[in-house]
Amino acid sequence: MTQYFFITGTDTNIGKTIATCALLQAATRSGYLAAGYKPVASGCMITSDGLRNRDALALMCNSNVRINYNQVNPYPLRSPIAPYLASHDEDKLIDLSMLSAGLLSLGSIANWVVVEGAGGWLTPLGEKYTYSDWVIMENLPVILVVGLKLGCINHALLTANAIHQTGLNFLGWIANHPLKNSYRSQDYLIALEKRLDIPLLGVIPWIKNAIDVPLFNYLNISILEKFY
Repeated sequence: MTQYFFITGTDTNIGKTIATCALLQAATRSGYLAAGYKPVASGCMITSDGLRNRDALALMCNSNVRINYNQVNPYPLRSPIAPYLASHDEDKLIDLSMLSAGLLSLGSIANWVVVEGAGGWLTPLGEKYTYSDWVIMENLPVILVVGLKLGCINHALLTANAIHQTGLNFLGWIANHPLKNSYRSQDYLIALEKRLDIPLLGVIPWIKNAIDVPLFNYLNISILEKFY
Protein backbone atom coordinates (compact mmCIF):
# COMPACT_ATOMS: atom_id res chain seq x y z
CA MET A 1 0.00 0.00 0.00
CA THR A 2 1.43 3.35 -1.02
CA GLN A 3 1.39 6.14 1.55
CA TYR A 4 0.86 9.63 0.19
CA PHE A 5 1.47 12.95 1.93
CA PHE A 6 0.83 16.49 0.72
CA ILE A 7 3.10 19.19 2.13
CA THR A 8 1.63 22.67 2.27
CA GLY A 9 2.84 25.80 4.01
CA THR A 10 1.78 29.03 5.59
CA ASP A 11 3.47 30.97 2.79
CA THR A 12 6.21 30.71 0.19
CA ASN A 13 9.86 30.41 1.27
CA ILE A 14 9.06 29.00 4.71
CA GLY A 15 10.65 25.55 4.41
CA LYS A 16 8.36 23.20 2.48
CA THR A 17 11.24 21.77 0.48
CA ILE A 18 13.40 21.30 3.58
CA ALA A 19 10.54 19.52 5.35
CA THR A 20 9.83 17.36 2.30
CA CYS A 21 13.49 16.33 2.05
CA ALA A 22 13.51 15.53 5.76
CA LEU A 23 10.45 13.30 5.35
CA LEU A 24 12.02 11.53 2.37
CA GLN A 25 15.24 10.94 4.31
CA ALA A 26 13.35 9.62 7.33
CA ALA A 27 11.26 7.32 5.14
CA THR A 28 14.36 5.95 3.42
CA ARG A 29 16.01 5.20 6.76
CA SER A 30 12.85 3.40 7.86
CA GLY A 31 13.02 1.09 4.85
CA TYR A 32 10.46 2.70 2.56
CA LEU A 33 10.81 3.20 -1.18
CA ALA A 34 10.42 6.96 -1.14
CA ALA A 35 9.74 9.41 -3.96
CA GLY A 36 9.37 13.18 -3.92
CA TYR A 37 6.90 14.93 -6.20
CA LYS A 38 6.76 18.66 -6.96
CA PRO A 39 4.25 18.75 -9.80
CA VAL A 40 4.33 22.51 -10.32
CA ALA A 41 7.49 24.57 -9.83
CA SER A 42 8.04 28.17 -10.88
CA GLY A 43 11.40 29.90 -10.95
CA CYS A 44 13.17 27.24 -13.00
CA MET A 45 16.67 27.57 -14.41
CA ILE A 46 17.45 27.14 -18.08
CA THR A 47 19.89 24.25 -18.50
CA SER A 48 21.14 22.10 -21.34
CA ASP A 49 18.61 19.48 -20.23
CA GLY A 50 15.70 21.92 -20.16
CA LEU A 51 14.04 23.86 -17.36
CA ARG A 52 15.13 22.72 -13.91
CA ASN A 53 13.95 23.79 -10.46
CA ARG A 54 16.31 23.66 -7.47
CA ASP A 55 13.64 22.41 -5.07
CA ALA A 56 12.50 19.67 -7.43
CA LEU A 57 16.12 18.57 -7.90
CA ALA A 58 16.49 18.37 -4.11
CA LEU A 59 13.44 16.10 -3.90
CA MET A 60 14.84 13.96 -6.68
CA CYS A 61 18.19 13.61 -4.86
CA ASN A 62 16.44 12.59 -1.63
CA SER A 63 14.29 9.94 -3.30
CA ASN A 64 15.63 6.38 -3.25
CA VAL A 65 13.82 5.06 -6.32
CA ARG A 66 15.04 5.63 -9.86
CA ILE A 67 13.05 8.51 -11.34
CA ASN A 68 13.74 11.13 -13.96
CA TYR A 69 13.25 14.86 -13.59
CA ASN A 70 10.00 15.01 -15.54
CA GLN A 71 8.46 12.48 -13.16
CA VAL A 72 9.30 14.71 -10.21
CA ASN A 73 8.31 17.99 -11.86
CA PRO A 74 5.98 17.65 -14.88
CA TYR A 75 5.21 21.39 -14.88
CA PRO A 76 8.47 23.39 -14.75
CA LEU A 77 7.82 27.12 -15.13
CA ARG A 78 10.52 29.67 -15.84
CA SER A 79 9.17 32.81 -14.15
CA PRO A 80 9.75 33.10 -10.36
CA ILE A 81 6.16 34.18 -9.72
CA ALA A 82 2.86 32.59 -8.69
CA PRO A 83 2.35 29.35 -10.69
CA TYR A 84 -0.95 30.46 -12.20
CA LEU A 85 0.60 33.67 -13.50
CA ALA A 86 3.71 31.89 -14.77
CA SER A 87 1.68 29.20 -16.54
CA HIS A 88 -0.47 31.89 -18.15
CA ASP A 89 2.55 33.88 -19.31
CA GLU A 90 4.25 30.77 -20.69
CA ASP A 91 1.07 29.35 -22.25
CA LYS A 92 1.24 26.16 -20.16
CA LEU A 93 -2.22 25.29 -18.87
CA ILE A 94 -1.90 23.27 -15.66
CA ASP A 95 -4.11 20.22 -16.14
CA LEU A 96 -5.09 18.59 -12.83
CA SER A 97 -5.46 15.22 -14.55
CA MET A 98 -1.77 15.39 -15.46
CA LEU A 99 -0.89 15.99 -11.80
CA SER A 100 -2.94 12.91 -10.91
CA ALA A 101 -1.28 10.83 -13.60
CA GLY A 102 2.14 11.75 -12.26
CA LEU A 103 1.08 10.87 -8.73
CA LEU A 104 -0.18 7.47 -9.87
CA SER A 105 3.06 6.83 -11.76
CA LEU A 106 5.20 7.47 -8.68
CA GLY A 107 2.85 5.41 -6.53
CA SER A 108 3.50 2.42 -8.78
CA ILE A 109 7.24 2.40 -7.95
CA ALA A 110 7.32 3.81 -4.42
CA ASN A 111 5.39 3.08 -1.24
CA TRP A 112 6.01 6.52 0.31
CA VAL A 113 5.27 9.51 -1.92
CA VAL A 114 5.72 13.02 -0.55
CA VAL A 115 4.12 15.77 -2.62
CA GLU A 116 5.34 19.34 -2.17
CA GLY A 117 2.86 22.05 -3.03
CA ALA A 118 3.60 25.59 -4.17
CA GLY A 119 3.09 28.67 -2.03
CA GLY A 120 0.23 28.27 0.43
CA TRP A 121 -2.90 26.15 0.73
CA LEU A 122 -5.08 28.21 -1.63
CA THR A 123 -2.48 28.87 -4.33
CA PRO A 124 -4.33 29.11 -7.67
CA LEU A 125 -3.29 26.74 -10.45
CA GLY A 126 -5.90 27.94 -12.94
CA GLU A 127 -8.67 30.47 -13.32
CA LYS A 128 -11.18 28.36 -11.41
CA TYR A 129 -9.16 25.94 -9.30
CA THR A 130 -6.52 25.96 -6.59
CA TYR A 131 -3.87 23.49 -5.45
CA SER A 132 -6.14 22.52 -2.58
CA ASP A 133 -8.87 21.51 -5.06
CA TRP A 134 -6.52 18.88 -6.47
CA VAL A 135 -5.51 17.69 -2.99
CA ILE A 136 -9.19 17.28 -2.10
CA MET A 137 -9.83 15.47 -5.38
CA GLU A 138 -7.04 13.00 -4.61
CA ASN A 139 -7.97 12.81 -0.89
CA LEU A 140 -4.34 13.29 0.14
CA PRO A 141 -3.34 13.43 3.82
CA VAL A 142 -1.92 16.86 4.64
CA ILE A 143 1.09 18.09 6.61
CA LEU A 144 1.50 21.80 7.31
CA VAL A 145 4.91 23.51 7.41
CA VAL A 146 5.09 26.67 9.50
CA GLY A 147 7.98 29.11 9.19
CA LEU A 148 8.65 30.47 12.67
CA LYS A 149 8.72 34.21 12.04
CA LEU A 150 6.58 37.28 12.56
CA GLY A 151 3.02 36.63 11.38
CA CYS A 152 3.24 32.84 11.55
CA ILE A 153 0.66 32.37 14.30
CA ASN A 154 -2.13 34.00 12.32
CA HIS A 155 -1.04 32.36 9.06
CA ALA A 156 -0.83 28.92 10.66
CA LEU A 157 -4.22 29.12 12.36
CA LEU A 158 -5.95 30.38 9.22
CA THR A 159 -4.38 27.64 7.11
CA ALA A 160 -5.14 24.93 9.65
CA ASN A 161 -8.76 26.04 9.82
CA ALA A 162 -9.09 25.91 6.03
CA ILE A 163 -7.59 22.40 5.91
CA HIS A 164 -9.84 21.15 8.71
CA GLN A 165 -12.90 22.37 6.81
CA THR A 166 -12.10 20.07 3.89
CA GLY A 167 -12.39 16.92 6.01
CA LEU A 168 -9.02 15.68 4.78
CA ASN A 169 -6.77 13.67 7.07
CA PHE A 170 -4.70 16.44 8.67
CA LEU A 171 -1.72 14.51 10.04
CA GLY A 172 0.35 17.19 11.73
CA TRP A 173 2.66 20.14 11.36
CA ILE A 174 6.38 20.79 11.08
CA ALA A 175 8.03 23.90 12.49
CA ASN A 176 10.91 25.33 10.49
CA HIS A 177 13.28 28.21 11.15
CA PRO A 178 13.53 30.03 7.78
CA LEU A 179 15.63 32.85 9.21
CA LYS A 180 19.05 32.69 10.85
CA ASN A 181 17.92 34.98 13.64
CA SER A 182 14.17 35.10 14.06
CA TYR A 183 13.15 37.23 17.04
CA ARG A 184 11.21 35.18 19.64
CA SER A 185 10.83 32.14 17.39
CA GLN A 186 10.68 29.87 20.44
CA ASP A 187 7.72 31.85 21.73
CA TYR A 188 5.97 31.44 18.37
CA LEU A 189 6.56 27.70 18.61
CA ILE A 190 5.09 27.48 22.11
CA ALA A 191 2.08 29.59 21.12
CA LEU A 192 1.36 27.35 18.13
CA GLU A 193 1.74 24.14 20.13
CA LYS A 194 -1.00 25.42 22.43
CA ARG A 195 -3.33 26.38 19.59
CA LEU A 196 -2.91 23.79 16.83
CA ASP A 197 -4.89 20.61 17.53
CA ILE A 198 -2.65 18.38 15.41
CA PRO A 199 0.65 16.66 16.32
CA LEU A 200 3.96 18.48 16.02
CA LEU A 201 6.05 16.17 13.83
CA GLY A 202 9.36 17.96 14.25
CA VAL A 203 11.26 21.21 14.57
CA ILE A 204 13.92 22.01 11.98
CA PRO A 205 16.51 24.63 12.97
CA TRP A 206 18.01 27.19 10.62
CA ILE A 207 20.78 25.45 8.68
CA LYS A 208 22.83 26.99 5.90
CA ASN A 209 22.23 25.01 2.67
CA ALA A 210 19.76 22.88 4.63
CA ILE A 211 18.58 20.71 1.73
CA ASP A 212 22.14 19.41 1.30
CA VAL A 213 22.54 18.05 4.85
CA PRO A 214 20.96 15.25 6.95
CA LEU A 215 17.57 16.38 8.19
CA PHE A 216 15.85 13.16 9.25
CA ASN A 217 16.84 13.49 12.92
CA TYR A 218 14.59 16.51 13.30
CA LEU A 219 11.39 14.56 12.55
CA ASN A 220 9.41 11.81 14.22
CA ILE A 221 7.72 9.83 11.44
CA SER A 222 6.42 7.18 13.84
CA ILE A 223 3.49 9.53 14.34
CA LEU A 224 2.74 9.24 10.62
CA GLU A 225 3.29 5.50 10.45
CA LYS A 226 0.57 4.77 13.00
CA PHE A 227 -2.03 6.09 10.57
CA TYR A 228 -1.30 3.25 8.14
